[in-house]
Amino acid sequence: MNSIEEFLVYSIKLEEEAVLRFDQLADAMASAGNKEVGALFRRLAGYSRLHLGDARARAGFRDVPTLDPGSFHWPDIESPETAAIWATDPQIGRGQALDIALEAERAGLDYYTGIVESTTDPEILILAREFAKEESQHVAELEKWVALHAAGKPLPIDH
Repeated sequence: MNSIEEFLVYSIKLEEEAVLRFDQLADAMASAGNKEVGALFRRLAGYSRLHLGDARARAGFRDVPTLDPGSFHWPDIESPETAAIWATDPQIGRGQALDIALEAERAGLDYYTGIVESTTDPEILILAREFAKEESQHVAELEKWVALHAAGKPLPIDH
């Protein structure tokens, strides 16, 4: 990352793609009648929307560059928090959905943690730490859900 503006552009794109994918997954589950997994993905899309709103608000008063979709350089093929597209399988179970969601949130956490560990810019460091903290909270919540699922207990999204 060369500037706080570049950091924010990447953060906005990461969260936009997370929202898009989790909404796609939720829609696929709803159309297949898999309501509980659809609710899980919809809740995760909501978390990403909150994070997206925060990133956009922080970018609002800055001269943030516009990047074409092909201009982003991610650690992998897609942005880190984009959940696996194969999760649109209508037969996917809650456990698999939780694993996919956890993998996506861990990738987001790893992304921001990598920036924390590599940046020398104090402003980027502050924001990257904040974003990593938020992602770590999502990871922790999903880990609790995975444990509840493994124990056969209802998830908070079931209520």
